[in-house]
Amino acid sequence: MRSCLLLLPALLLLLTLPDTRGRYNDDFDDGEDLAEFDDNDFAEFEDVNEDPTVEVENEPPPKPAPSSIPVEDDEDEATVEIEDGQDEFEDADAQDQDMFSKYDKDEFEGYEKTNSPFKDTLIYQDVPAHLQNSWESYYMEILMVTGLLAYIMNYIIGKNKNSRLAQAWFNSHRELLESNFALVGDDGTSKEATSTGKLNQENEHIYNLWCSGRVCCEGMLIQLKFLKRQDLLNVLARMMRPTCDQVQIKVTLNDEDMDTFVFAVGSRKAMSRLQKEMQDLSEFCGDKPKSGAKYSLPDSLSILSEMAEVTDGVMDSKMVHYITNHADKIESIHFSDQFSGPKIMQEEGQPLKLPETKKTLLFTFNVPGMGNTSPKDMDSLVPLMNMVIYSIDKVKKLRLNREGKLKADRNRARVEENFLKQTHAQRQEAAQTRREEKKRAEKERIMNEEDPERQRRLEEAAQRREQKKLEKKQMKMKQIKVKAM
Repeated sequence: MRSCLLLLPALLLLLTLPDTRGRYNDDFDDGEDLAEFDDNDFAEFEDVNEDPTVEVENEPPPKPAPSSIPVEDDEDEATVEIEDGQDEFEDADAQDQDMFSKYDKDEFEGYEKTNSPFKDTLIYQDVPAHLQNSWESYYMEILMVTGLLAYIMNYIIGKNKNSRLAQAWFNSHRELLESNFALVGDDGTSKEATSTGKLNQENEHIYNLWCSGRVCCEGMLIQLKFLKRQDLLNVLARMMRPTCDQVQIKVTLNDEDMDTFVFAVGSRKAMSRLQKEMQDLSEFCGDKPKSGAKYSLPDSLSILSEMAEVTDGVMDSKMVHYITNHADKIESIHFSDQFSGPKIMQEEGQPLKLPETKKTLLFTFNVPGMGNTSPKDMDSLVPLMNMVIYSIDKVKKLRLNREGKLKADRNRARVEENFLKQTHAQRQEAAQTRREEKKRAEKERIMNEEDPERQRRLEEAAQRREQKKLEKKQMKMKQIKVKAM
């Protein structure tokens, strides 16, 4: 009975062993099913270990299926299957190391390996200053645009101011001019002289006014020479050296309405400059400028005169009154019957004829303000225009006495003689050049003659003319010798 009880557990154990084997055999029928199950089961671990940035040329061979190790335990009487998952992760790391070990180490010489071989340190270089998109990169363009705008604004402002000053001068002098001249403001565009009653603008800083139709004068040209306020560079230059606006008046007299004399009065600096530049003052007023203290003139003014008689005749009480009260505005006053303009420079060549002269009165007045002129300052120039009108009448009445007239004629004869001496050699050269050109033209005409007989006759005629000229020259030489004896 006791032996039967011992055999009963052994029979139960034998019966349960085939069922266990059958269950595992049903789940894994063959090697292929087992391999597929194992591959799919560990696929997500392989994807995690693989680096997506690394391209592998040859895929690794499929891993063998993990082995199932049955273990029999006497106490539990069960089979335990151990899955080798940890070895799978170790194989993936080993595979990555084998993949990077195939590169040549010499290719990375000097390369320091960091903790993370897949992360490269980026170095950001600073952008050069001339490539940076900032206002500092366009400072040259900004300066150019600013300068251009400043020049345009200064041009508009300066031009408008000169125009206002010119119109203010004309408005203050118009009544006086129209009362003394029949024609005021002729522009010269029409054949018939017409009075336009307005200034003619020559450019942005020069305005002209032509007046005519008065006794003893052909006409009067008034020129308003303002500063170049429209020019920015000229404005900057005047900051260093201030100057003033000027009014220049040129009166052309008739030949019979002025006697023969040359006279000038003005500032010392202006007289010295005019004596060097003007042809008539340099020839007829050779002495240094003299002081006007004798006529109670300010020390800032000096006089150039051909004769003392002329100075006494011009500087009467009324003329002295005008000059003394407006000495600061007077630059120069120039009366001349031999006015021909500035001297001819040596580079331009010496003329063979005396320059044409005109009996002229010249006035140069400075506008008050030294560049900071306002339209109201133009009213202060009206008394000077009255002086101009008075000077025209004064010169017409002034006549030299007999001695003064003879001295003036001798001075003009001396100037003409000196001029002929200076140009004698040039006139001889010019005459010799004309003779040579005439001979050359005659020889060319003879050589171009096609008829030989006519050519011979022309040559004989030319020789006869040369012979006659030579005989005449010899006769003159004999006459000179006889007179000398």
